Amino acid sequence: MPVRRALLALALAAPPAALAPRAARAMPGGHAADWPESPVRLILPDSPGSGNDTTARLIAPELEALLGQPFVIENRGGAGGRIGVEAAWKAAPDGYSFLFGNAGSNGINAAIYRNLPYDLASAFEPVSLLVQGPNVLVVNQRLLPARDLPSLIAMLRTAPGSLNYASGGIGSSAHMSMELFKARAGLDILHIPYRGTPAMAQSVIAGDTALMFANLVNVMPYIERGEVRAIAVTARAPVPELPGVPAVAEVLPGFETLAWNGILAPPGTPEPIRDRLLAALVTLRTSEPLRGRIRRLGGQLVISPPEIFAERIASDIRQWKQLAGQAGIQAE
Repeated sequence: MPVRRALLALALAAPPAALAPRAARAMPGGHAADWPESPVRLILPDSPGSGNDTTARLIAPELEALLGQPFVIENRGGAGGRIGVEAAWKAAPDGYSFLFGNAGSNGINAAIYRNLPYDLASAFEPVSLLVQGPNVLVVNQRLLPARDLPSLIAMLRTAPGSLNYASGGIGSSAHMSMELFKARAGLDILHIPYRGTPAMAQSVIAGDTALMFANLVNVMPYIERGEVRAIAVTARAPVPELPGVPAVAEVLPGFETLAWNGILAPPGTPEPIRDRLLAALVTLRTSEPLRGRIRRLGGQLVISPPEIFAERIASDIRQWKQLAGQAGIQAE
């Protein structure tokens, strides 16, 4: 394994020669070096316009340029991400279908669903954590004219149960971040789930709901246009993309939630194919235009080894299982 990690770190475009016979056995009639020979599906458990969708549409053309075949985005949103995840889990492990998963679909869902037909901690082969970034707490300025977190908490405490918050659905990163915030700050705010980020953002802008947590990648345009006000970020420290906006942890010590996305392979996908895809992704680390576009959206380009990605998934599952148990959060 140290040799494999060293080769990947050097971003070799082809898998190690010693693994080629294994690839040939797993792929009758071809080798991993020939992959891909036809378009590759990226299955997204999200609706169009989400942060995950935005990231996928930035990375897919880069992969096409590197590997010579289209990487086709297939949005399979719904059921808190379960529809898309299950479609990817059932896909043939031939290297032509991958899951573009996220913190909700592949972390939180393990905590809130009792009847998943798979174990999210081990159901997929992690390829790489791609982008991570904080969530941000934003408010409708007419309903909540607070300018900082202490004053917002004070306002919310004076009207228990009378204000609503939006999320992208039960078990979404937005939902769980707010439930963690409520638990830590001792608040009573009603949850209104929407289907996807665009819908929940519009609800806050229109005043149908008063506030929300959302992936910074998703809501940066609304913040820049002044349609919502950013109050705090969920990273442990402020982020350069939002100068002057503090971290929630400055008021509630230890508070942190991170949104992320990454590529996972259906179980049984040959390791040499996964290595070849990872090697292509690693070369994107040096793409300043791509890094800059993701930074402007509020994210950080990571491109991690699969081991790091697996650790992130396991850590999230532990955190959210604890919160779901304490708050009684469960999805059907």
